[in-house]
Amino acid sequence: MQEDLDAPARKRAHNLAHDLVEKLTQSILHGQMSPGDKLPSENAIVQEHGVSRTVVREAISRLQASGWVETRHGIGTFVIERAPEQGLRLNVDTALGVRSMLELRMGLESQAAALAAQRRTEQQLLQMRKALDDYQRQLANNDSCVEADRRFHLLIAEATGNVCFSEIMQHLGSAMIPRYRLNAAERGAADLSKLGQLANLEHEAILNAIKRQDADAARAAMWLHLTNSRDRFCAQG
Repeated sequence: MQEDLDAPARKRAHNLAHDLVEKLTQSILHGQMSPGDKLPSENAIVQEHGVSRTVVREAISRLQASGWVETRHGIGTFVIERAPEQGLRLNVDTALGVRSMLELRMGLESQAAALAAQRRTEQQLLQMRKALDDYQRQLANNDSCVEADRRFHLLIAEATGNVCFSEIMQHLGSAMIPRYRLNAAERGAADLSKLGQLANLEHEAILNAIKRQDADAARAAMWLHLTNSRDRFCAQG
């Protein structure tokens, strides 16, 4: 009987540890904690996140198992440089690679947009809005929009609340933005400014759906954006 009574408490602690792992991993992914930095003390994490010591210890153990941190006895727990992943190697150096990348993103990011619509915070909406404002300003000045474009998509992945989306998007890096990969010979006389303007309209539709918390519309808007991106760039080949 006691074992049955303890089961809900264990499940709750397990879920809290999962949430704490995601929060700490996001801090590392977004540069708030870098390799070599020491994590806050156990007491500090307990106070900041309102969880028990047991939850903190389980979360730290999971981070260790995933290769994010190491504990040095008597000193503390430190963020470490993760070894490069060997299991995922993507060839995106050609027009065929760009098409393949976009087809991968169609499935991944359409679901991310739907989850983001359900789970996003007001702060995340403001960050997405700023990314698109930066995109529009850079486009108007004929500057590269790659960083703002990538940031917008990364913010959507973060807003899912699922660290796996963020990790995969981080792994893809700048390669996920087609303009970064296509060289002059491959894109020919393509007007990248016009392509950027079309993409901007699609970005706004995605953001509006996420703001309305309309998961189906967000999924459809992202699918349309990435499908159009694939078709626009494949038309140059």
